[in-house]
Amino acid sequence: MTTAAPENTSEPISKAVRGRKSRAREEELLVWPDLVFIEFICAVLFTVLILILAVLVDSVLLDRANPAITPNPSKAPWYFLNLQELLLHMHPALAGVIVPTVALIALGAIPYFDASNEGQGEWLSTPRAWLNLWVGAFVGFFGTLLLILYDASKHVVLFEMIANGTLSPQAPPTPSAEQYAAALQARGDAIPAGLQEIVNGSNPVLSATDTVPSEFYSQGIWNGASGYTAWPDSLEFLTTLRGIQTGIPWPEWTKSVPLGNLLRTDLFGFPRIELNIDISALIVEQIIPVTAMIGLPVLLAVVASKTGIAQSKRDHMIMQFSGFIAVYVILTIIGTYFRGVGLELEPYTIFSHG
Repeated sequence: MTTAAPENTSEPISKAVRGRKSRAREEELLVWPDLVFIEFICAVLFTVLILILAVLVDSVLLDRANPAITPNPSKAPWYFLNLQELLLHMHPALAGVIVPTVALIALGAIPYFDASNEGQGEWLSTPRAWLNLWVGAFVGFFGTLLLILYDASKHVVLFEMIANGTLSPQAPPTPSAEQYAAALQARGDAIPAGLQEIVNGSNPVLSATDTVPSEFYSQGIWNGASGYTAWPDSLEFLTTLRGIQTGIPWPEWTKSVPLGNLLRTDLFGFPRIELNIDISALIVEQIIPVTAMIGLPVLLAVVASKTGIAQSKRDHMIMQFSGFIAVYVILTIIGTYFRGVGLELEPYTIFSHG
């Protein structure tokens, strides 16, 4: 019994290389010497440049560190300032752990979502790549900037600038007891008995020219009496994201909702944890930030798909990745140059701290 010898074919078995033409040496770039030599030259030039800069330019240093004094503001290294910026707008566990982890997983999943080999190894290979890049970068950069400005109450400042017709609106200073009582009387409001005692000189501690006590004072009433138009008190919950928690009279029971022993830490030898949830804090610190971080990219993808801006998976990935990089950049810029004392949103340099 004889068996036929296997047919010898020159056709490649793997589909990945089937039909690929062999290339001449002149068309190839080898790691050595073509690539490594260029990288070595670049590394030498870069090192020389850094050495020259180190000799000619003094480093920006403050005084010797004092463990007894915490600088204000206290900032992370520049490459973590984007995460520090997130800490101002959401729960620390969300900003410091969950968001970076999910972002890294999402970036790593891009090649699995876009599995096409067409245009592989080429920058912006699709016909609408540049359009998607600019749209994603624009939306990510300016969308994040608008959210930061909103959480810093800059819309309130803009409203008061327009309403009062000045570029630097200043609320009137707190009045004296006598001035405030006169304002109440002009409005036709009743003067509280305690305030009336101060004005009449019956109070043994305070006089009519002293600042009106806070229990009798309303900034809104005094603004109106002084002709100053301020942000409406009824919209106090819209001044910042945190205003939803502080500007709305939440029922007392919502501030501590017991969930019991939901986390069975005792099974691992730890004490049991009694979970009590503040609903308003949960909405402000977790639900709204998570909804924004997931919902806005999804909304962008839907709009881009409906309008024909993004027509393929690669178009969507280019748009989302460009948006991610733009968000990273604007968060780093804000954290570096626009977070001053108390991490308030204002221009800041290290020189202003020294």
